Amino acid sequence: MDATYDVVVVGGGVAGLSGALTLGRARRKVLVIDAGQPRNAPAQGVHMFLSRDGMPPLELLAAGRKEVAGYGGEIVTGTVAAAERLGDGRFRIVLADGSSVVAGRLLVATGGVDELPDVPGLAERWGRDVLHCPYCHGWEARDQAIGVLGTGPLAVHQALLWRQWSAEVTLFLHTAPPLTDEEREQLAARGVTVVTGEVTGVQVTGDRLGGVSVGERVIPCQALAVATRLNARAGFLAGLGLETFEDEKGGHVIGTRIPADPSGATDVPGVWVAGNLADPIEKVVGAAAAGVQAGAAINADLIAEETRAAVAARRAEGVSWEEYWDGRYSENTRMWSGNANARLVRDATDLAPGRALDLGCGEGGDAVWLARQGWRVTAVDVSGVALGRAAEHAEEAGVADRIVFERRDLGESFPEGGFDLVSACYLHALVEMPREKILRAAAAAVVPGGVLLVVGHGGWPSFQHDHPEGVHFPTPQEVFESLEPEEGEWEVLACEEFERTQNDPEGRPTLRMDNVLKLRRLR
Repeated sequence: MDATYDVVVVGGGVAGLSGALTLGRARRKVLVIDAGQPRNAPAQGVHMFLSRDGMPPLELLAAGRKEVAGYGGEIVTGTVAAAERLGDGRFRIVLADGSSVVAGRLLVATGGVDELPDVPGLAERWGRDVLHCPYCHGWEARDQAIGVLGTGPLAVHQALLWRQWSAEVTLFLHTAPPLTDEEREQLAARGVTVVTGEVTGVQVTGDRLGGVSVGERVIPCQALAVATRLNARAGFLAGLGLETFEDEKGGHVIGTRIPADPSGATDVPGVWVAGNLADPIEKVVGAAAAGVQAGAAINADLIAEETRAAVAARRAEGVSWEEYWDGRYSENTRMWSGNANARLVRDATDLAPGRALDLGCGEGGDAVWLARQGWRVTAVDVSGVALGRAAEHAEEAGVADRIVFERRDLGESFPEGGFDLVSACYLHALVEMPREKILRAAAAAVVPGGVLLVVGHGGWPSFQHDHPEGVHFPTPQEVFESLEPEEGEWEVLACEEFERTQNDPEGRPTLRMDNVLKLRRLR
């Protein structure tokens, strides 16, 4: 079986390790999967990280891995090929080597890949004297001849920014838009030289950048600033429905990112992002802070879910089915929407109205809908609170004369008579309930030519990860076999899983797998 973790962190850079450190200190079981391709590996040092200024990037990451391991975190080298949501709401992460692990939550901090301008020689000098950030590299390039490669509308801004570190700055317009009169005046006032024409390459002397080629000319240059496009490493998230979006600054696309709220939470419940995956211009220290923020948010989310499960388990302990459901319904003035279950509407619309039995009718949405279609309905539930609301709903809908409401523990007694339709939609409970016994009684109550419709959950909601252990959601085939059918007794009209939308506790729509068994009695 796949190893299971509270949180899997994909990406072992500063953001991912900071998140893992936070979660490890919170006593969470954490796994970090790292492909070993940090964006800043070519750089000589990390800067503006208090107490770590100038530390080589790989040395910083090695220290981070040691700290994470000190709190019980596990770190493996590998590349994630795919991620998928399981039926119980957890995630399976599949690595390129075919192995996989399961996680309750995901923190993705895979960063991005810099796409350099298409100029020969840039890639070979990247991170050494072909640079992108003056705050990261400006001090080291101070007072040198610095070139700025113009590729978009931010070129003038870049040149004026780099001017802070050197009086000898040249703006190569290359493919940037033509300068306005105001921009020319600004550059001239700051002593920035402007060179027109496209850059055709760089000149290297020994192991140092010596100049920039523009046609036949070579302009002396010891450092060259370029604006890259940072493309998010996020292809494996497509299976979860997460897509990248272009990020613009000053009307120019600077990269792609995964949208997230300030804590790093994405639109997919259970998935957080941090670092350059969420913000292409984030610095190392900011990425570390984002990882801490996401780790704390994930831990809080897990605590909230664990608390809900603990409360539910406490309420269910030693409580009868009747007490359990009366307690559930008493928590709110209305638990359900008041509408009929969509699957009942789909599967019963074309049936000729007759006598219907609605098992577990709750607040009466299904029973009222059936009565409106012309059915005479017997609606049964164990909760008196729910039945009181259902009766009011029927009165308001003007169909109270077509519905008989009965309070029953279906494990102890069952309505008498035969029915043309017996419907059992989402007949589940966390307390002990003889569901198979009830469904066999439901099947026996269907008259020849009548229909049995059983709709159930295929697993926990995608947003719920700390559910009680040992709860089994039977497949529709298992439900059919539990009815102990005789040969030739039933015609199977539907036996399938289906996907539907369910809102999480914050009101965000999520997907849930359910299943349906629809049978017609032949004899």
